[in-house]
Amino acid sequence: MNVNVKKLSEFAKLPAYGSAFAAGADLYAAEPAVIGSGKTAFVHTGIAIELPAGTVGLVYARSGLACKQDLAPANKVGVIDCDYRGEVMVALHNHGSETRTVERGDRIAQLVIAPYYTAEFSEAAELSETVRGAGGFGSTGSK
Repeated sequence: MNVNVKKLSEFAKLPAYGSAFAAGADLYAAEPAVIGSGKTAFVHTGIAIELPAGTVGLVYARSGLACKQDLAPANKVGVIDCDYRGEVMVALHNHGSETRTVERGDRIAQLVIAPYYTAEFSEAAELSETVRGAGGFGSTGSK
């Protein structure tokens, strides 16, 4: 699949996969950012993308950045709709106790492109029965 990417900044880098079988392509900071403890900053990537119809861009944390630097997307998983043509930005939240600095060119998140379904929602008086039923949070775990 080809995805067109427009550079909006001279410092922008195209998303890149770290290995042959990586599901997520690294997103890079186009500008430096300082993120205080418990704060969130919008980090510019300097790119806009043209996702194919029927796909969505999902922006996930990079495990190393989240575990070693305490930085992860504030919204946990960012969603880039296929009709969005603005700059891809990553809202990075600092979960740690120290101020963190993101430098230009740092890998800040990973982009996974996935297909999606558009559903038609219908009101129903009843739903089909299942073994689980209405059991929620932790209801299927071991006791």
